[in-house]
Amino acid sequence: MRIFHREQRSLFGEILDWMLTPLLLLWPISLALTWLVAQSIAGKPFDRALEYNVQALAQLVTVQQRHPSFNLPQPAREMLRADDSDQVYYQVLVDKELLSGERDLPTPPTDEASVVGEVRLRDDEMRDLPVRVAYMWVRLPVPDIPLVLVQVAETREKRSVLATEIIKGVMLPQFVILPLAVLLVWLALVRGIKPLSQLEERIRARKPDDLSPLDDKTVPLEVAPLVSSVNDLLTRLKDSIATQKRFLADAAHQLKTPLAGLRMQADLAQREGTDAQALKLSLKQIGRASMRATHTVNQLLALARAEGSGQPMAVQPCDLAELTRDVVRDFLPRALDRRVDLGYDGPDPGAPGVRLEGNPTLIKEVISNLLDNALNYTPSSDTQPGVITAHVVPDPVGQALEIQVEDTGPGIPASERELVFEPFYRALGTNVDGSGLGLSIVREIARQHGAEIRIEDAHPGATPPGTRISVRFALRDRPPSA
Repeated sequence: MRIFHREQRSLFGEILDWMLTPLLLLWPISLALTWLVAQSIAGKPFDRALEYNVQALAQLVTVQQRHPSFNLPQPAREMLRADDSDQVYYQVLVDKELLSGERDLPTPPTDEASVVGEVRLRDDEMRDLPVRVAYMWVRLPVPDIPLVLVQVAETREKRSVLATEIIKGVMLPQFVILPLAVLLVWLALVRGIKPLSQLEERIRARKPDDLSPLDDKTVPLEVAPLVSSVNDLLTRLKDSIATQKRFLADAAHQLKTPLAGLRMQADLAQREGTDAQALKLSLKQIGRASMRATHTVNQLLALARAEGSGQPMAVQPCDLAELTRDVVRDFLPRALDRRVDLGYDGPDPGAPGVRLEGNPTLIKEVISNLLDNALNYTPSSDTQPGVITAHVVPDPVGQALEIQVEDTGPGIPASERELVFEPFYRALGTNVDGSGLGLSIVREIARQHGAEIRIEDAHPGATPPGTRISVRFALRDRPPSA
């Protein structure tokens, strides 16, 4: 049960509700219990007085000429009637014969056993008024005389007055204490959540470009994990923004060169006196620059797709042998144009151990970038053609499947094998037209598939040593997504 209902949950309200609700619910229960206890406490002294009166009246029952007799002196009668608040009644009966007192005073229940000399108490009514009755049975020292019933009854006015006074004495202070307690709870909550308000003020006062961590030393211990999580988010956001800025700067730099070449060749082609041969050469250079710009844009788009939007990657069963053969077939015209011997080595499509769970479009992007990288860096001529081979290697023992692309190029020095995965990085001393994004795309897609990448010499000890890049996929039900 919530005392204060809000459509939007408030931490302050939730705590206040759960503290005040039990307090307000228990208060009436406390009133009822106090009333019952007060009634019990208030009745005890009056019950003892009734018991004393019954015992005193019982001593006045005597035997005269073998008949029971009761003689109540006038002073005792006056003392019995002297109560200003309540009416006091008494009765002395012998076998339903009234010796003294009120005839209409109710008698004990008929099914109750008569125990001599024991004073008992009961609640009853006398002339439509609730009364408290004390009674006892008296045995006279004469044979054949029935038991004598002695009763004293008293109305309950004094008891109610005393119980009311007790309740007033107990409950009236609570009417002051309860609002004070509510106020203290309110103030304690205000003080308790003040660090949260201060944290909010510090966050609102920050500049938009301020992504420094929040100070978790000035917040309560319970809020420290939240602040730590926010700091972790700020750190990742800062790294992401820095990566985006670096990426945009590098992309602008990479696109600036082919675009500047396009403009320069266009200016050369428009000069007066340009002959047909020079114009043809300028148009050829324009074509190469546009192809380079197009390739760079395509690689940027591929890297953006590989990095994804944070959504789970769609996966399905893939035949790695079939995907590899399709990509090799697509690259054959380009390989023939460059006089490169491009081939495939591995199991046929549909063979055991060549299927994995992954995204076929992204896996084909991996193979395409590995082959494109190999074609760019593998020298070839009519007398000494370059060789590029795409291998699919099942590993049933290790529950894995590898795609390997090896070439006869100059190789990658060990010191640069980590650097080549950085965007726009290209090895020094090479005059290759490329965007420097291919291996970055490969690494991102491999990460999304939980795959490992390894670079090594294809022909150790040979000159040139060549390069072998392996991407090892673990065979499992579902690869991790980004």
